[in-house]
Amino acid sequence: MFFLMIRRPPRSTPKPSSAASDVYKRQMHSRLIALDFDGTLADSFACFRASLNELAARHGFRALDDALLDQARGLSAREVMQLLGVPLWKTPRITVEMRRRMSERAAQIRLFPGVDDTLRQLAARGVRIAIATSNAEGLVRTTLGAAGGLVTDFSCGLSVFGKKRKLEALIAAAGLRPEQALYVGDEIRDAQAAQAAGIPFRGVAWGYTAPSALQPHCDAPLLERPEDLLAV
Repeated sequence: MFFLMIRRPPRSTPKPSSAASDVYKRQMHSRLIALDFDGTLADSFACFRASLNELAARHGFRALDDALLDQARGLSAREVMQLLGVPLWKTPRITVEMRRRMSERAAQIRLFPGVDDTLRQLAARGVRIAIATSNAEGLVRTTLGAAGGLVTDFSCGLSVFGKKRKLEALIAAAGLRPEQALYVGDEIRDAQAAQAAGIPFRGVAWGYTAPSALQPHCDAPLLERPEDLLAV
């Protein structure tokens, strides 16, 4: 959520490598789907950018202006922090402040088109749905609205680079093997966390990371729209 929520214009999605087909097949019929929130379920960029730039003025790092957007979209979260000049030691404090400011703007955040219906169809099929995000649980529940009742597990408030253990905990709580689950996200660090936890991953093409930057970290094609989750 924190440093790589960069609005992108529609563009074609690059193709995965030829080695992806076997991994893609193993991802079908997942019993648990864990979902990132910002840039995956929710279009929260405007709130994110406003909050981040307020903190940039307060803490003395670069604002995320228009000139930096395209460059930032192709970088990992750590690289974006370096681009903005954010000291690593300040990250925990800034993350806490970001959550608070984002929560204050929760009423402005909307789900991407198709997300609500997709979650309902997944739940109707008996798929266990979880949310794994660094954003605050209250904001997530507010944005999901009634669809939040379809979510079995909320693993929120993660550290900027700490999703691996949360994903492992979700798998253990569900009593499943890693290959029976799927993590869906829009950032490079989402893909890396899933890989570290041994969980299949699908990236989304409608999120904030450029498809050309995200696809090399994915073994299967990027999902083009939320409804594509119904085929995994």
